[in-house]
Amino acid sequence: QVQLVESGGGLVQAGGSLRLSCAASGRTVSSLTMGWFRQAPGKEREFVATISRSGGSTDYADSVKGRFTISRDNTKNTVYLQMNSLKPEDTAVYYCAARIGYGGSRNSLDYNYWGQGTQVTISS
Repeated sequence: QVQLVESGGGLVQAGGSLRLSCAASGRTVSSLTMGWFRQAPGKEREFVATISRSGGSTDYADSVKGRFTISRDNTKNTVYLQMNSLKPEDTAVYYCAARIGYGGSRNSLDYNYWGQGTQVTISS
């Protein structure tokens, strides 16, 4: 079993930055492909970013490409999402997810474990 705990959410103004963290326990994170998803009120959960086990491969949703950066520190069993140039449309609950299978995925159904989510609110 894997437990994921997100932190770092909050309220910031448009144009600001936040860094989300996802701490994993129960299994070494280096054996997991990790991803970030988000869900805004009234909308479906959507893919944000994913990173391979080694950190050598990443993928981003078009809406965040160039503004968000996913990274991982396997020595700390932690994955990060650096979010810059934030926009009001980035407002959502952000979820960390872990995938046992190899390779990143944009499909939430491919992920085996989920965190509880952290709220990110961007004011205009």
